Amino acid sequence: MKDSLRQESEKLARSWMRHEAGWLRDYLVAGVEDPRLNIQSILSRHFVVRRVCGDRFGFLMEQEYRFAAVMNWLLSAAGKMSEIEELEAVLFGLRRGADDVEGMPIPPWALQAFAALPVTVDDVGIPNYVERFLTGARFAEGRLVPDTACLDTFLVAWREALHGETVGSEGSKPSLVEPACGSANDFRFLHAFGIARLIDYTGFDLCATNVENARALFPSVRFQTGNVFEIAAADLAFDLCVVHDLLEHLSFEGLEAAVKEICRVTRRGICAGFFQMDEIPQHVLRPVDEYHWNLLSMTGMKKMFYQHGFAAQALHIGSFLREIAGCDRTHNPNAYTFLLKRE
Repeated sequence: MKDSLRQESEKLARSWMRHEAGWLRDYLVAGVEDPRLNIQSILSRHFVVRRVCGDRFGFLMEQEYRFAAVMNWLLSAAGKMSEIEELEAVLFGLRRGADDVEGMPIPPWALQAFAALPVTVDDVGIPNYVERFLTGARFAEGRLVPDTACLDTFLVAWREALHGETVGSEGSKPSLVEPACGSANDFRFLHAFGIARLIDYTGFDLCATNVENARALFPSVRFQTGNVFEIAAADLAFDLCVVHDLLEHLSFEGLEAAVKEICRVTRRGICAGFFQMDEIPQHVLRPVDEYHWNLLSMTGMKKMFYQHGFAAQALHIGSFLREIAGCDRTHNPNAYTFLLKRE
């Protein structure tokens, strides 16, 4: 490894090791980053399911996108409330098909989703999660406390849908690597949704505390301390790769090295999530302390992956939500997901 990349690795490790284990464990698994409701996390789970099961669950996937859109709107709207009566008023308005409740607009796509529930999709029953949210949530000291069972609606649905799925012998499971896996941030939901058992998973992270957290949660799963600049694996060692919220944090030299390594070790497909990307001609370098917070060029990243043998389908999350669910809101207008396959 070049000295410049080794020095960058040391800085990146320091920037994460300064945090306490508990903070790292809970980071990126709540609020708008809750993998149950975050569209990019959902897309990565669907990426894995499609590689294992094909396209048989396409309708269930569409329902989950709508669920995420509606639940994120509800959580945002209800988070500004403080009394049960306000939630009851929203439910009353939804039942009447109203587009406004006491000055709070109800989006047409939310009304449509509510009217279509409950529904059975791919032999799995989806309850009216909107009604369940509005009747099951409560307030504690003026703060919203959502009903956990409601947030787990599709966790339960996927476990039911995948219950009978098998992939043959242990050796026939698709292998998947996740660089910068954090404290099993997304893996814990691959596990909870019944997907992890269908793959041979390896996760690695530069931060030893993250790896310790992940191993504590899943002692039998392969979590390692590792570096995306020099992945400890042979060429084409893994069928699949999932990587989130990593590449923007690297220098331009580090970015090129990481993409080269990810492509080197991946045989079939990659799902890459970006939190700072735009349709601009060149990347914008933004150093922050000992790492980066760059704005990446969508076309530039497509070209970079293509140079290493992968063609990208680029999904702008806001546009994707409008197309699939009619939703006109997203918490991050610069979020993109790349679905990549080897040419």
